[in-house]
Amino acid sequence: MTWVATLLLAAAGLTVVSQGTAQAEPVCTTHSPRSGVCLVWVEAPAPPDVAPVDGPEDTGSGSACYWDPRKQGVTSPPPGPVPCTDDAGYWSNAHNCYIRVLDPQPAPGAPMWQGHDPSEGGQIYECWQPYTDYSVHLWLLTPPEASGSGPSPRAVAELAIDQMELRAIDIGIAPEPGADSVGVVGMPVWMWVAGSDEHTFGPVTASASAAGITVTATARVHKIVWDMGDGNQVVCTTKGTPYAPSRGGQASPDCGHVYDQTSAGQPNRKFTVTATSDWVITWEGAGQAGTIRMDGLSRSTQITVGEAQVLVTS
Repeated sequence: MTWVATLLLAAAGLTVVSQGTAQAEPVCTTHSPRSGVCLVWVEAPAPPDVAPVDGPEDTGSGSACYWDPRKQGVTSPPPGPVPCTDDAGYWSNAHNCYIRVLDPQPAPGAPMWQGHDPSEGGQIYECWQPYTDYSVHLWLLTPPEASGSGPSPRAVAELAIDQMELRAIDIGIAPEPGADSVGVVGMPVWMWVAGSDEHTFGPVTASASAAGITVTATARVHKIVWDMGDGNQVVCTTKGTPYAPSRGGQASPDCGHVYDQTSAGQPNRKFTVTATSDWVITWEGAGQAGTIRMDGLSRSTQITVGEAQVLVTS
């Protein structure tokens, strides 16, 4: 995996100093026509992926302005974010270049007008792509939209998330909720995702487009936090295992709890158990990739826990 960085070096007297091995002086192939700055793309190994203890971190919004080499019929530099403004103008994703009004405008009848007349209200714009040193003049009736004022890739990813219809899990738990079901202090409680599907546990993928940006997002549950109602929380990274009578008094192999007190002192004499899903959504688009963390999808139920009664006979 590689990451791409843009280095701006003074056009005059390009010099690179490195320790150890001597290297040939780089040759500048592309300059900014406004500032004379040399644009150099450098590929380097990406930093090693170190997964945080609590899963991947939220990576933020990304850049609304990006370069797409396919629009120029080239393969490099690879797709990626670009500054939204430059001495050459403002960036347009639609045109894949920096846009500025040509000043002064050419005389009426000049070839740049492409058969149009200034009385029509349009103007001549310069469209400059720094990475290919490609520049053209365009007649446009209205100014192209500045991509920097448009939505970020994250905002477009959130449109994709809206399409996924993510929802809280349906709770599976033993002992079951209901007046005829009572758990026992010291006995294992089993929790699981009942009838899970892509909308409650993932993975689910959707795409969305806005302002010239298309983003594809994939969502999956990273963990479920079970608030057991007795002051304890249980974090499960699996769906859990449904309880079966054949399990007897065994503990759940992957998602369970043991109460050390009854629910007699709780409202309605029941423990309120709440399961909250923690989703990780990864997105790709606009030559970028990122992660969105989302929680807050919760569902609750109530269970009764009592003490085992010992029957003494003489």
